[in-house]
Amino acid sequence: MDAQAGKSTIAVAVVDVVKIFGSGSGAVTALDHVSVDIADNEFFTLLGPSGCGKTTLLRLIGGFEATTSGGIRLYGSDIARLPPNRRPVNTVFQQYALFPHMSVAENVGFGLRMQGRDAIDIRTAVDQALALVKMEGFTDRRPGQLSGGQQQRVALARALAPRPRVLLLDEPLSALDLKLRQAMRAELKTLQRETGITFIFVTHDQEEALTMSDRIAVMSDGQVQQVGSPRDIYERPLNRFVADFIGDTNFVDAVIEEIRDGTALCGLPGGMVVRTQLVGARGPGDRVTLALRPEKIAVSGPGAAPLAATVEDAVYLGTDTALGLKLADGTPLAVRLQNTGQGGAPYRSGDTVSLAIAEGCARMLQD
Repeated sequence: MDAQAGKSTIAVAVVDVVKIFGSGSGAVTALDHVSVDIADNEFFTLLGPSGCGKTTLLRLIGGFEATTSGGIRLYGSDIARLPPNRRPVNTVFQQYALFPHMSVAENVGFGLRMQGRDAIDIRTAVDQALALVKMEGFTDRRPGQLSGGQQQRVALARALAPRPRVLLLDEPLSALDLKLRQAMRAELKTLQRETGITFIFVTHDQEEALTMSDRIAVMSDGQVQQVGSPRDIYERPLNRFVADFIGDTNFVDAVIEEIRDGTALCGLPGGMVVRTQLVGARGPGDRVTLALRPEKIAVSGPGAAPLAATVEDAVYLGTDTALGLKLADGTPLAVRLQNTGQGGAPYRSGDTVSLAIAEGCARMLQD
């Protein structure tokens, strides 16, 4: 359990869950002893590449798949054997699955009718849910008369109408165009805060995860690699997979020269020494891998800083200029410079530059 979840009521506890599809030589392990705690009223994201197990975990929480072993608890109660309709959990799928022959109001009220709620309660809940997603004026329209973004809002309203304790969202923005997807990110986060419902969001899009989440679980090969806030995941990745999957990263070989009070002085190719937090049982002389974010490297004219490099290419990207550099020993290095003046960064292919890395900007990775 990590610190934030430990201070709050746990909405969902996934305890040592294994999920295997098939049997014998054809068996596939989708989840390999996964444990994670998700706090009440949290926007929690499962992030990873296709096939990493994130959607399988979401389906286990929703009751659409059964665990092979391990447990799932919802607010302290074991729900692993409960069918989906008996869990206070709703799901918004990647395909919105609206009933084309029903109006917006009928779609949103469908789950409430299945629960046997009376007409007045249904109408009130439908109106409240549509107001939450800003679709009040569309009650009589059919899904075929709505845009993709409007259909997505209706699917959200349908899932919110019964007021579930936990809402599962399986890549619900993937079918939207870029501008609408960006707008919906902010709306989803606002919606989660207004309702107080625990959101568990699945995506392979790192930008979605960073902009919306309270915490992120990065997954790979059926295992959770790291759980933390967006800042923790980006600034302090535990291993090479997390550092590489979240944002752009340089991986640089270094040698530990000295250890002081839990930090290590590491020598880089070219002679520069950087200080970084010590990770694992390592000592002077050990070779380690450091992660360096491109935007954390300062560039200046030749001789102005300890580390020399040659500019291989410079690409203007509007807000930034991307530099491809090479150190004296041939180590490649990517750098991103913000364009604060006209014309972008004043460096061209063939230029010699100096590099500086501020203390704390290099991250030592686990083996």
